[in-house]
Amino acid sequence: MSTNAVPHSTPDGNGNRTSPSPGLATSVHLRGPLHRPHGRLRTVTKPLPRVLFLHTGGTLGMDPEEAFEEDDGHNLRVKAGATEASYKGTLRPGEMLSSLLTMVPELEKFANVDLQVLFNKDSSRVGPSDWITIAKALDNNHPHYDAFVVVHGTDTLAYTAAALSLMLCGFKKPIVMTGSQLPLRAPRTDARQNLLDSIQVATSAFSPPHVALQEVAVCFGGKLMRGNRTQKVNSAAYQAFDSLTYPYLATLGIDVDWNTRVLLRVEGAYKPRFELDPRVIRIPVVPGSDPRIAYGDLYGRGVRGVVLEAFGVGNLPDQASYGWLPWLKDQTAKGLQLTAHRLFPVNQVCLTSQCSSGPLHPALYRAGQLAARMGVDAGPHMTPECAAVKLMFCLKHPDLALGVPLAGEL
Repeated sequence: MSTNAVPHSTPDGNGNRTSPSPGLATSVHLRGPLHRPHGRLRTVTKPLPRVLFLHTGGTLGMDPEEAFEEDDGHNLRVKAGATEASYKGTLRPGEMLSSLLTMVPELEKFANVDLQVLFNKDSSRVGPSDWITIAKALDNNHPHYDAFVVVHGTDTLAYTAAALSLMLCGFKKPIVMTGSQLPLRAPRTDARQNLLDSIQVATSAFSPPHVALQEVAVCFGGKLMRGNRTQKVNSAAYQAFDSLTYPYLATLGIDVDWNTRVLLRVEGAYKPRFELDPRVIRIPVVPGSDPRIAYGDLYGRGVRGVVLEAFGVGNLPDQASYGWLPWLKDQTAKGLQLTAHRLFPVNQVCLTSQCSSGPLHPALYRAGQLAARMGVDAGPHMTPECAAVKLMFCLKHPDLALGVPLAGEL
């Protein structure tokens, strides 16, 4: 699989990038003697921003004939075994970029576009090692591009967005993640609009109203959302994602309606970190379930972080017979290792809620108070996806606290 970026724009004689399509470029008249040969005005084209597309797989790049079939109502449905067939072979960046610009030529009106194929996977197979690959690619290309668009499958896109936002704190350039529910070449596809919306918001600083996006965001179904606040909420609708714990950064209709007051304003130096500890599990509290039987000694089996999904504002059964509090006490005690250099729990438990929105106040109930005394971290409400990823991140970086915001996730 090639991982070389394929330039679509070309350098001029001065080393600047020029676009084959003037699109949204503007012209200015310069009247100085260096720009007025023989008394005539010279028109200078303002260069378009440079945007790098990173392809990682997902439905958008699938072959609709190979991966989908029509049902009786002429609707496309994924074929059985389509995942295996659709991700075989090697995608060539040059061919893919050519296909992308053929299908969506308007992309060139917004930017000079390059494309890099990092890998081509069903997103259910994308995990922490892949998040690090994407983060390093973004970091390596940070000086060379004005904005980035990451094409990703929808199933784990929210996890990847959260990971990138944490690993690339202080990046200060737009990283817009998108994908689609249908392949780009399928009839009635949503891929085309999602790509156009993504490149428009990614380059918004270069055209009126000149809004500078400085964070990892998800652009999907006409909504721009903070990446670490996004969750997949629908497996079939074009509006597959939502941000239930934070306002939309923008909504895209005939116009782009920006909510500038909620945009992340990055302070401090850019300090990327590329380490994650994947030994983390999400555990929902189920009425009547005894974790001593259902989960047993997680620490003994190598788990080092637990996202405990409690009821409501952070409640869980407090009777000893239900097992939750005795189990938590046992697990946190086993995980707390004190040394001269690391006074941090190796086995961390992060409390979150099974509710999609609303505050987290476990101290309102006895069980929540007791859990906090055992060292269970019950900071502000994060999405379960972000909580799991941040736990992986903090386990590798013990100088960082789960309850301290890093990239607008709290």
